[in-house]
Amino acid sequence: MMNSLEKAVISRTLETANWSNTRLLKGEAAEHVRVLKKENGKRDIFVFGSSNLVATLLREGLVDEYRICLAPIVLGAGSPLFKPDGIQKNFKLMRVDTLETGGVVLRYKCL
Repeated sequence: MMNSLEKAVISRTLETANWSNTRLLKGEAAEHVRVLKKENGKRDIFVFGSSNLVATLLREGLVDEYRICLAPIVLGAGSPLFKPDGIQKNFKLMRVDTLETGGVVLRYKCL
């Protein structure tokens, strides 16, 4: 399914994005997301696996919703989802979905 979806990769280091239906966006992430939001109209934009990118977008007011998958495992290392940058954001829990693995997907609206 992911191969058929339109994708945009925002990167400071990549020179090409070879995955099918993928375009490479270089430069300021927030500006690219502003353009994508206008371009996509009412379609959703998802960010997978980049807490640094999401922190930038959150600071710029470009995050509408968080979908956090909480897996029942502790790795003991990694990058925190919410960065210690002094910004306070409030969220409203919209939905909780339980997965067969024992994990949950938490959906929060950014206020």
